[in-house]
Amino acid sequence: MFGVIDLPTYLAGLVLIVLLPGPNSLYVLSVAARRGVRSGYTAAAGVWCGDTVLMTLSAAGVASLLQGNAVLFGIVKYAGAGYLTWLAIGMLRSAWGMWRSRREQAAEEAAPVASAEERPFRRALVVSLFNPKAILFFVAFFVQFVSESNPVVGFVTLGVLAQFASVLYLSALIFGGSRLAAAFRRRRRLSAGATSAAGALFLGFAVKLSLASV
Repeated sequence: MFGVIDLPTYLAGLVLIVLLPGPNSLYVLSVAARRGVRSGYTAAAGVWCGDTVLMTLSAAGVASLLQGNAVLFGIVKYAGAGYLTWLAIGMLRSAWGMWRSRREQAAEEAAPVASAEERPFRRALVVSLFNPKAILFFVAFFVQFVSESNPVVGFVTLGVLAQFASVLYLSALIFGGSRLAAAFRRRRRLSAGATSAAGALFLGFAVKLSLASV
């Protein structure tokens, strides 16, 4: 149906994969908590664009190319792991600065405000393109449910369903994250702790990606 093989199994897998924490959702939540709903959706738009790129590459046969070329897949995964590590180090350095200056009122008021140089859309786009969960999903899982008799419709159907699930999930995180912003403004220690946890998780994602295999 609609160029898809075993749609119920795909939907079940999609729900589990979407709900599984990853760098995409964590970054969107972080932006929403620090900068509000509008910036949260700006970051989410970067995620959706990145996922669309991965879907398109999968449909174009890049997934099969990565599966058959260990060197190319290694380049992609280590580049992604390096970028996630760089983000993690930045978060941990920021958290350390928060801990050191948590008693300073001026720093406390500035804590939840992201740097003017941060570009949520661009950063979320890059995070999405190197997201280990998304890479493995579109390379190893997504393509298995496309019917050979109608592949174009199949890819479109699966892609629309994936994006719809992502919109619902990220919207919930954005509005939840915006409520955390008030708490971060009041409690410097909470903000520093959350940033430290986010940095540690991104390091975990980098390790996971570096160990990934197709």
